[in-house]
Amino acid sequence: MSEVTRSLLQRWGASFRRGADFDSWGQLVEAIDEYQILARHLQKEAQAQHNNSEFTEEQKKTIGKIATCLELRSAALQSTQSQEEFKLEDLKKLEPILKNILTYNKEFPFDVQPVPLRRILAPGEEENLEFEEDEEEGGAGAGSPDSFPARVPGTLLPRLPSEPGMTLLTIRIEKIGLKDAGQCIDPYITVSVKDLNGIDLTPVQDTPVASRKEDTYVHFNVDIELQKHVEKLTKGAAIFFEFKHYKPKKRFTSTKF
Repeated sequence: MSEVTRSLLQRWGASFRRGADFDSWGQLVEAIDEYQILARHLQKEAQAQHNNSEFTEEQKKTIGKIATCLELRSAALQSTQSQEEFKLEDLKKLEPILKNILTYNKEFPFDVQPVPLRRILAPGEEENLEFEEDEEEGGAGAGSPDSFPARVPGTLLPRLPSEPGMTLLTIRIEKIGLKDAGQCIDPYITVSVKDLNGIDLTPVQDTPVASRKEDTYVHFNVDIELQKHVEKLTKGAAIFFEFKHYKPKKRFTSTKF
């Protein structure tokens, strides 16, 4: 094993453990980001040309399947359904496989297939893994349609049923003022409710992409229905608003609190 490969496996392992730890502690936003970051790098390695990779084709296929499982766990954490499709216990079974990828020769434990390389990087990817993303030669330019992400449809949830003596909260997001509002691509807002430890108390909701941009404002005109009665929130709970928009030059979704 070369020093480059050893270092790569160590970084993959560290990232995997960070994501699983965040997941175990209930820090779902951080876990999702870490899973998506690692999945991106695994997918890239899985699709690398033979002369640009130290892994065999079978090893790259396994690496791609691990990336798929990371995507599945990330999707499960973002789902509003109570039934998780891919559990943390399942994901943890993959850590020794990733660690021993050069000698692993058994059947993969889950019936999944590698997925195409993600074009949208998770926020903070470069900082978290300290990998350099090469610019694609001859690829889509910053202004071409292929370099843009799919439009966000929104994940707003309906109003809860009313209960006697309980208070429901509806938040109206009309617009946000930004000096570079007109340059924001596919802007939307993620709304979450967290306790003092940063644990989500309600399902995270995304607004649809902004309805229009005018002067220094991005207009949304949407209602967010808080998914828990106010009286049932723990002391110190806070509502977070994350403004997100796509940056084609860096090819990832930027987040502002």
